[in-house]
Amino acid sequence: MVSGSFAPIVRNLGLIGLLCGATSVAHAATDTAHADVESALLHRQLDLSRAQQWDPKRNRWLPLYLPPAKVYVVGTDAAYAPFESQNEKGEIVGFDIEVVQAVAAKAGIEVKFVNTPWEGIFNALAQGDRDLLVSAVTITDERKQTIDFTDPYFDAVQLIAVKETSKVTKFADLKKLKVGVQTGTTGDEAVTKLLGKNSTAIKRFESTPLALKELESGGVDAVVADNGVVVHYVANNPGGKFKTITDKEFAPEQYGIAVKKGNTELVEKLNNGLAEIQADGSYNQIYTKYFGQAPVAKGAAAPASAASK
Repeated sequence: MVSGSFAPIVRNLGLIGLLCGATSVAHAATDTAHADVESALLHRQLDLSRAQQWDPKRNRWLPLYLPPAKVYVVGTDAAYAPFESQNEKGEIVGFDIEVVQAVAAKAGIEVKFVNTPWEGIFNALAQGDRDLLVSAVTITDERKQTIDFTDPYFDAVQLIAVKETSKVTKFADLKKLKVGVQTGTTGDEAVTKLLGKNSTAIKRFESTPLALKELESGGVDAVVADNGVVVHYVANNPGGKFKTITDKEFAPEQYGIAVKKGNTELVEKLNNGLAEIQADGSYNQIYTKYFGQAPVAKGAAAPASAASK
C-alpha cells in the first residue's frame, strides 16, 4: 500500500489502462485519505513489477513493488582465526569475513555468514545449502573440477610448528615423526605425500587449533598447517613454547571465494566487487588490520602471518 503526506504519482507501461479507471477508483474511495494504488493495479491485472512511483526526495522514479532481495548464505569454518572465528558474542568475525562484506557491498548483494564445519563445507555448497564459501580455501586444480572460484584474493604458504626443543629444521625431517594436520587441508595433502596415504603417523583433526593443542600436550611431534593460523596460535599461546619452520618445498598457494560450479553470474559479481576494493584501498586496509602490514607484491613470498587451507 502506498501512503504518506503526499499522493504519489504512479506510472506503468500500461499507464493508459490505469488512467482510464482512475476516476472510478477515486469515487469508490471517497472515505479514504489515500487511494490504494497497489490494489487498483491488481484489480486491473497490471504487472506490479513494472509499476513505478515518483520519489521527490530522490527526484526519480522508483519501482512500486520490489521483490525481496536474495540473501546469499556464506559458509565459513569459524575456527580459523584470524581469518574466521567467533567472538565472545558468538558473532563470526575475521579477515575473510570483512573481505566478503566489502566485496558484497560493492557488488550490491546481501550476505549472511553461517558457521559450517570444514569437513562438510564443500558438500553444503554442492547441495545448495550455501551459496558461496569463504574459509581460507586454497584454489587447487582438483577443487576446480567441482567448484568455481573467484580471482585469488590472498597469497599464502604452509608452515611447520614444533616445540622449541625440537631438532626439526626442514619438512623432510618429519618422515619418522607423528604429525598433526587438519583433515582435508593442503597441509594434510602435503604430509600425506611425505609419509604415505596409509601412514599411521598422521593424526588428523577437525581444526588446526586442535592439532596445535595436541602438539602442546605432546601427542604429536609437529603440525603442518596454514601459516597464518599457526602464527596466530603461537603468538597467543606463549606457554606452549613453540617455534615455526618454513621450507622451500611448500609451494606458494592462493585462495579465493568458492561458488557452486556453473554459477558464473555470481562469480562475475564477486570478481567485480573484489577488483573495486583492491582499487580503492579497502582491501589493503583490511589486510593491514589483521596482518600488520600491506600485502606483499605479486611474486614475493607470502608474509609469515598468511594462511590457506
